[in-house]
Amino acid sequence: MTLNITAETETAKIARGLRESDTELLADLVERCQHRLVRYLLYLIGRQDYAEDLAQETWIRVLQRGSQYDGRQRFDLWLFAIARNLAIDYLRKKRKAVQTASSPDDRDEILLVPSSGPSPFEAAAQSEDAIRLAAQLQILPPLYREALLLRFQEDLSLAEIAQVLGAPLTTVTSRIYRGLAALRSAFEEGGDSHGV
Repeated sequence: MTLNITAETETAKIARGLRESDTELLADLVERCQHRLVRYLLYLIGRQDYAEDLAQETWIRVLQRGSQYDGRQRFDLWLFAIARNLAIDYLRKKRKAVQTASSPDDRDEILLVPSSGPSPFEAAAQSEDAIRLAAQLQILPPLYREALLLRFQEDLSLAEIAQVLGAPLTTVTSRIYRGLAALRSAFEEGGDSHGV
């Protein structure tokens, strides 16, 4: 029970500090969250320079809208939701310039692959396939990539991911499952290429 009180106290302290524009608190938050924020944006956007720019824009939004954080959820979830919205805006602008041919829903039937054992994400992250995994993640549709990153890289629960994404829990579960299936398929295809 004291853990909940401590967590509530921390989020309430952050909420109060943001309302009061506490620069020390903001510096502490940047120090604690910047690496995860840039990493998250880098995987969403795919370019280091844009990810860093969006991270800075995220912190500006935190300053501008600090009074909107009420402390009822963890700060990092609120931060990721802000960053996500900025990334979506960026990707929409980029998409207007270059239209993509297919949507994730067009490929649903090929993504439902049952599996056993560790996911490709988990297996590759623990091996020398990390570079290959990063490349495969960039190929995934953004909806799946984002859900996988929040779950396995940021270690958020399904309910927390649903909060960040503003999506139902069933949608989050489906995106993770389909993203893992797409990764598994990509890794299996890559592994079988020498046997044809």
